[in-house]
Amino acid sequence: MEYTYKYPRPAVTADCIVMTKEAAPKVLLIQRGADPFKGAWAFPGGFMNMDETTEQCAIRELEEETGLRVSEVRQIGAYSKVDRDPRGRTITVAYLAVIDKPATVIGQDDAAKAEWFPLSDLPHLAFDHYDIMQDVIRKYKEGRM
Repeated sequence: MEYTYKYPRPAVTADCIVMTKEAAPKVLLIQRGADPFKGAWAFPGGFMNMDETTEQCAIRELEEETGLRVSEVRQIGAYSKVDRDPRGRTITVAYLAVIDKPATVIGQDDAAKAEWFPLSDLPHLAFDHYDIMQDVIRKYKEGRM
């Protein structure tokens, strides 16, 4: 049975922020290989499939874009600013994974590169990822992650 919903629906994405437990923590970023923001740095992430949760999407996208596998993530929050994605109305759910030290990563799928960056020297971030990063840092420092 097909149902047509009369109200527009936003797209849903999930982002996976991976940080290290080091004295000077690092964060994993990908360089976008496609528009929008081609060449800019961002968190690994992407659009949710119809048969997965946002948590599963975040873990899948991380592995697809960087080769890094994690089994546990914690939700940071949902981000729904109306103009956060130039492709259209998109809501993202951000997750954090914390690992001991940087692991080997490689840009795959739609990521041109994958690299670790010290929190003290982050590049310009695509979308609203700077705002998300500030929430991650705050929660990480408060010990809530």
